[in-house]
Amino acid sequence: MTPMIVDHPLLQHKISLLRNKQTGTKEFRDLVSEIATLLCYEATRDLPLEEVEIETPITMARTKVLAGRKLALVPLLRAGMGMLDGMLSLIPAAKVGFIGLYRDETTLKPVEYFCKLPADIAERDVLVLDPMLATGGSAVDAIAQIKKHGAKRIKFIGLIAAPEGIKALHEAHPDVDIYIGAEDECLDENGYIVPGLGDAGDRIYGTK
Repeated sequence: MTPMIVDHPLLQHKISLLRNKQTGTKEFRDLVSEIATLLCYEATRDLPLEEVEIETPITMARTKVLAGRKLALVPLLRAGMGMLDGMLSLIPAAKVGFIGLYRDETTLKPVEYFCKLPADIAERDVLVLDPMLATGGSAVDAIAQIKKHGAKRIKFIGLIAAPEGIKALHEAHPDVDIYIGAEDECLDENGYIVPGLGDAGDRIYGTK
């Protein structure tokens, strides 16, 4: 699937604010959550509906509700946690799993240090959350881990992606739909997205 770049004006405006190095920690954190909500709206557009009968204050009516498909959110630690509350604001009944990865600064490869997923994740649609899709290594490995637990319907949701990351994720997992807010130019020699927004985790939590 060609990545879905969500070009809604509100989302693009908020991404511009994220990129600005003058944006402080609290505002950055709030913006990440708001953008995640907008991305969640697009990524769940294909959820199935069923018709039910309800009684309004005026009369009986046939209307539509979600058809009961189960969802799971899996943020990649630590930056993906910044997206979690924004997603849960739209789908509060979703179960949440966690995968912890860090990037080896020498090899730029992901190293997994934690994985805790819902016991019934194989029965759920899974949304994998990570603000930055840079080399794609973390997303590729995390999704492979989720598939080992039996999940078959998986989507990746990120704020900003490099072409290299999109290519790597698509080649490794062509069945995974990708939703992002912006596709940037490239990666630099350190594996950071250009123009990007810096280290998302550091900016969310004020650790740098």
